Amino acid sequence: MDDTSIHLDLIESHESEDDYFYLKDDGADEQHCISVINAILSGTARLNVLLPTATILAFTILTPLLTNDGECTSLNRWLMCSFLALSAASCIFFSFTDSFRTATGRLYYGVATFKGIWTFNGGRKKPLVPSDYRLRWADLFHASLSLTAFLTFAALHGDVVLCYYPKMPRKVTNTVPLVVGFVISVFFVVFPSKRRGIGYPFLLQRDALYSRS
Repeated sequence: MDDTSIHLDLIESHESEDDYFYLKDDGADEQHCISVINAILSGTARLNVLLPTATILAFTILTPLLTNDGECTSLNRWLMCSFLALSAASCIFFSFTDSFRTATGRLYYGVATFKGIWTFNGGRKKPLVPSDYRLRWADLFHASLSLTAFLTFAALHGDVVLCYYPKMPRKVTNTVPLVVGFVISVFFVVFPSKRRGIGYPFLLQRDALYSRS
C-alpha cells in the first residue's frame, strides 16, 4: 500500500470521527413528536386486548354450528340469540376485570366495583390503594365500545344475516363492520383503558404509560 492511499484512509477516518462527535441529540420538538408516535403505536398494539377479539373468535367458530350454516329453524334462532346474549355479557364483564400485585409480587385478578376491586378469591386480598381500582365512567365508556364492536360484527355475520334477515344488502354487511371497527379502534387508541384484566398480556403489567399514577 503506497503513502497516498494511507493518507486518504487517515483523512476519511478523521472525517468520520468528526461526523460522529458533532452529532446532536434530537430537539425538544422532535422528541415530543417521537413520544406521541410511540404512544399511538403502543395503543395500537393493545387493540387485540381492548377489542373483544376472543369473544369474536369464539362467535365465529360456533355460529355456523348454531345457525346450521344459515339455514335456521326455530331452535337454531333461539340458540343463536342465547349465545349472542352470553357473548355480549362476556364483553362487558371482561371490560371490568382488573389485576394487581401484592407485596410479594403475586398477581391477583378481580372485578372493578364502586368500592374497589373484588378479587376472585372471595375478596380477601386487596391492593395497597383500593380507590385506584374503583369503577369509573371511563370503564363504562370502554365497555360500551367493546360491546358495540362485538354486536356490529355479530349482527352482520354471514350466517346470522342468512338466519334472521337474508335480504340485507351485501354492501352493508361488508362495509359497516369495517367502518365501525376502525372508528372504535381510534377511540381505544386516543382514550386507552388503564385496566389490566383477564387476557391482558403478562409482559405489559408494568407498562408505565398505562399506570394509574
